Amino acid sequence: MFFKRLISGIGLLIVAVSAFYIGSTPLVVLSALVSIIGLFEFYRALGLDKKNIAYLGYIYSLVYYCLVYFKLNQYIFFSIIAFLMIIFAIYVFTFPKYKTEEISLVFMGVVYIPVLFSYVYNTRTYADGKYLAWLILISSWGSDTCAYVVGSLIGKHKIAPVLSPKKSVEGSIGGVLGAALIGGIVGFILSNHFVNIGSPAFTCAVSCGIGSVISQVGDALASAIKRNHNIKDYGNLIPGHGGILD
Repeated sequence: MFFKRLISGIGLLIVAVSAFYIGSTPLVVLSALVSIIGLFEFYRALGLDKKNIAYLGYIYSLVYYCLVYFKLNQYIFFSIIAFLMIIFAIYVFTFPKYKTEEISLVFMGVVYIPVLFSYVYNTRTYADGKYLAWLILISSWGSDTCAYVVGSLIGKHKIAPVLSPKKSVEGSIGGVLGAALIGGIVGFILSNHFVNIGSPAFTCAVSCGIGSVISQVGDALASAIKRNHNIKDYGNLIPGHGGILD
């Protein structure tokens, strides 16, 4: 199992690093693909994957990424509202085919996965994006690693005993501080390369610290959904890790 996790982790790192470095079309295509797979896993966990309305979520996700890629930002908010109105209309005119919670979860899935994940690509498009994008990985993977190490060494107080019995308050704080430290170091090393970022070390440290909090909340949400629906993993796409959402 450890060997599988290691190989998968290295493979994911290589793909992520390559896409982040190249940016542009390869990154947006990868982001869209990951989002669609993640959305499928989300819908499947909630029993929506075989519902026709789920396909609207997939279609809109592709439309959304097209708007992002072609920089049609003025239409993005309108498109989200339009998507919401369409699924509302389907709910009304096909009643009682779909339950209220199914309609809500279809919309939630799109916002939770494709829309939020698109900020990986959006960040890469900024003037300092080729450096800032790495902060996202630090906020997630760096935070997880630091939280695991600190939690294993000194973790005593459970942060969510029922949901995540192995995670501690100490580990969570260690994840935030660890991500901030790594971000600060990266910001300091790359300080001469930033164009629009003032005080790079401080800015990167704060950004990674905040990113760690967001990452941990997102991880807890994903775990809560799994627990609530009695599933171990969202999928088995990644050997040793599970699905995209895992």
